[in-house]
Amino acid sequence: MRLSTLSVLGPALGCAFLLFDSSLAYLPSYMRGSKGQIYMKEKSQRVVVTGLGPISAVGIGKDAFWKALLEGKSGIDRISGFDPSGLTCQIGAEVKDFDAKPYFKDRKSAVRNDRVTLMGVAASRIAVDDAKLDLSSVEGERFGVVVGSAFGGLQTLETQIQTMNEKGPGSVSPFAVPSLLSNLISGVIALENGAKGPNYVVNSACAASTHALGLAYAHIAHGEADVCLAGGSEAAVTPFGFAGFCSMKAMATKYNDNPSQGSRPFDKDRCGFVMGEGAGMVVLESLEHAQKRGAHIYAEVAGFGQACDAHHITTPHPEGAGLAQAITLALEDAGMAKEDLTYINAHGTSTAYNDKFETLAVKKALGEEVAKKMYLSSTKGSTGHTLGAAGGLEAIATVLAIETKTLPPTINYETPDPDCDLNVVPNKPITLNEITGAASQSAGFGGHDSVVVFKPFK
Repeated sequence: MRLSTLSVLGPALGCAFLLFDSSLAYLPSYMRGSKGQIYMKEKSQRVVVTGLGPISAVGIGKDAFWKALLEGKSGIDRISGFDPSGLTCQIGAEVKDFDAKPYFKDRKSAVRNDRVTLMGVAASRIAVDDAKLDLSSVEGERFGVVVGSAFGGLQTLETQIQTMNEKGPGSVSPFAVPSLLSNLISGVIALENGAKGPNYVVNSACAASTHALGLAYAHIAHGEADVCLAGGSEAAVTPFGFAGFCSMKAMATKYNDNPSQGSRPFDKDRCGFVMGEGAGMVVLESLEHAQKRGAHIYAEVAGFGQACDAHHITTPHPEGAGLAQAITLALEDAGMAKEDLTYINAHGTSTAYNDKFETLAVKKALGEEVAKKMYLSSTKGSTGHTLGAAGGLEAIATVLAIETKTLPPTINYETPDPDCDLNVVPNKPITLNEITGAASQSAGFGGHDSVVVFKPFK
């Protein structure tokens, strides 16, 4: 069974599968990895990154985004999209003055879709333009779109429920349901780009876009697609989004008067994450396809790993077990030794639990000695935590680190935490002579863990 078929039939047939076996035993041997990962067959194609499309609070487009990260800029400020005065956290990383219309072929779509879809489409267009990809030359049936998002069209859901409550059910927009569906992100991206291959949205909370990148990589590596747009989009800076996370006591509350200091991964004085919005999409191609058209290659996608903590709905495993397993599987898939990993772009959310347990996960996967020799930084001090889009933006940062041999810093790092004792690239970028391998890793509520490993193209 092809992966695209499995992704379509999976939800319908899942219960039937479980009747036979809760393990992977029902899958053909060529779809089972030695440690539980699903493979269709041996990888037949190398996969490379040829286009980058970041949309973030610190910049839109790779040049503005990368410059801001290296300069240690913060995109976090007091919320302007709504009145946050009743909330314990009143700061966030908003993409201000964002206009989606120039990125759409049909500008009506820029009015009818939720902000999460608008940013996903815009990031995809930026990535396609950066890749100098002539869409008319791409075979539509071999052009995929895989996107991660935690909330989908949350803004539409909130505003339409309010409209219905105030004016009655007849006032609900006919575009409300399509706009709030998370799968419309990949669907509209496909419409705008003529992509008729594998197409779906991954919903694994804050691990979603790293999952999306890994699955898109698998589609190409196993010969199901030549090109994929992959990454994530999120637009959850809304009253409900903030109220929910504030009620969980997950967000930063001590920096409302000093917003730019609010997200401080691995710092001892961190007190919660700061929500951001944005999108990060990349163009992935088979090496053969990229070389045939003379594309610039930023890096090669070397491997992908995923696992689950199965520990708690919100709290990471206290020993970092799931994330450590995902790191191990990604390196195994890449055929790389632990020592080959020069840099990790960490999940690094600025919460007490994540940063401590992520440190333990890296040590568990790599061993203490190797872990302390490599570099690990979090760019969420600049971008805020963009939830389902985080892995997409952070993969772009990881690829640019390989391209420039420069590591983006962890900003707002002032007081070391003995529980987070790795080299976190504090406050200033580091330029290296060589980066042999780099990983972007993510974790999400529900215990989801995902890791993508990149390496320089040779």
